[in-house]
Amino acid sequence: MDTWQRRTVSYLATLAAVILGFSVAYDYGMSAFENRPQPFHHSLQVVVETFTTTGYGSNAPWESVEMTAFVVLMDLTGVLLIFMALPVFIVPLFEEALSTTLPTRVEDVEDHVVICTFSPRAEALVAELESWGVEYVVVEPDRERATDLYESGYRVVHGDPQSVETLLNANVEEASALVADASDEVDVGIVLTAREAAEDVRVVSVVEDPELGAYHELAGVDEVLSPRELLGESLAAKVTTSVTAELDGNLRDSRDGRSPSDATVEIGEEFEVAEIPVQRGSDLVGQTLAESGIRERAGVNVVGAWVRGEFDTPPSPDFELAAGTILLVTGNPAQLDRLTHLTRSQVRPSRSGTVLIVGFGEVGSTVAGELAAADMSYTTIDIEDKPGVDVIGDATDPETLREAGIDDARTVVLTLADDTLTGFGTLVVRNLDPDVEVLARAEETESVQKIYRAGADYVLALATVSGRMLASTILEDEDVMSMNKQVEIVRTSAPKLAGQTLAEANVRARTGVTVVAVERNGEVVTSVGPEFRLQHGDDVIVAGTDEGVHRFTTLAN
Repeated sequence: MDTWQRRTVSYLATLAAVILGFSVAYDYGMSAFENRPQPFHHSLQVVVETFTTTGYGSNAPWESVEMTAFVVLMDLTGVLLIFMALPVFIVPLFEEALSTTLPTRVEDVEDHVVICTFSPRAEALVAELESWGVEYVVVEPDRERATDLYESGYRVVHGDPQSVETLLNANVEEASALVADASDEVDVGIVLTAREAAEDVRVVSVVEDPELGAYHELAGVDEVLSPRELLGESLAAKVTTSVTAELDGNLRDSRDGRSPSDATVEIGEEFEVAEIPVQRGSDLVGQTLAESGIRERAGVNVVGAWVRGEFDTPPSPDFELAAGTILLVTGNPAQLDRLTHLTRSQVRPSRSGTVLIVGFGEVGSTVAGELAAADMSYTTIDIEDKPGVDVIGDATDPETLREAGIDDARTVVLTLADDTLTGFGTLVVRNLDPDVEVLARAEETESVQKIYRAGADYVLALATVSGRMLASTILEDEDVMSMNKQVEIVRTSAPKLAGQTLAEANVRARTGVTVVAVERNGEVVTSVGPEFRLQHGDDVIVAGTDEGVHRFTTLAN
């Protein structure tokens, strides 16, 4: 019996007892004080009429003070009981009438992804799935959150993801995958339930604590993902002057748990895609893309650019290069080296190259491990004294940062789990050293722009990394290399464009993606200008946003 039902039964029982008690007392009072004895049923009628405010006159007036006082008490009690009925009956009835009817099952959906439950990383995953046209169902146990999702246009099933009935209602038997993303302990229950509901469904779980991943595997999960470790690897990759994803090896991607920056797609020798930041103090800062002469001076092709977390592809010739702009470019190693030289800071070239890692949790320790593997000097800061921490203190305290050597640092990596502290710490770092490179981790996607406004050069949200990591794992049939944020490098066929030149196909204008290479008869062509003509059997490698890539695959296939 639920709360509403219990309250209803209690109220009705109380009301019956009060009416009966008042009826007995009223019947006695009419005989004892008014000298007007009457049948008990008439006394009961008077009490009911009084409580319901339908009539008062059948015995009025009363001559005795005792009966007059009793009737006044009876009137007040009746009014009180009416007000008590409002929260018990009236308000719940109105709420039920006005509330959204949530779906508890879905029909006619298959090859979809069942997501248990909704979180910021699930939001990023849904965006990725939608860009590829993959169906999904969110199983959400919280009614209020499920209502918000349903009214926002998400396909949602309200129910307990640890219930076999709920998963069957989400048609898990016909799903391509199930994602368990609640908490480390609850996820184990979801995995066990999924195995009972649909033994063959592919199950992916997300762990906050990597040490608990073994229990997920024992429960029967197919893939255990640790997004914080991936976030640390991604931030560490940004520390280097350029982060490249070489496209000359066997197909690998973030499905195997490596950072997207380590993903490679077999395209051809001497051809790379790179993310290269324009550092503070670079001569390029303040110039437009046309004025910089990047293509003429370095020979690279600029595919896109990030400014304060927003990706622009393809950038126009009037696009202004700002400090912290990250260019996504293609070219051979020599060309990328030339661009790296152009983007380097000319303000303080004598810096030792020390990296300050602020926060030594899982993300910070991962960054340290990656830098150690790259033989880069670093200093760690944390408020707690634990192994691996070099400086103990408050990361938002200028004295702590000075003690850690911020005056000689080339980069500060903020890996704090609190976005408010990260934003404040960014302000402190920027005030101490306006020229130092600041990389930051954000817990929530909504905090990214705030941290950029505080002065960070690059911000990577855990939710974004997690969502894309999940998508790369689930979309195992897609030849996709993710570049950490809103851009993807994708190889796909393009039969509908066969016989057209790239200029005739007008790919950039129609889809927003850039064709970076074409594989034809086992050979890779990287010089693909406007006059390049596509043929049947060509595999086209394109770079662009999720939405742009989806538009291209729809156009070309």
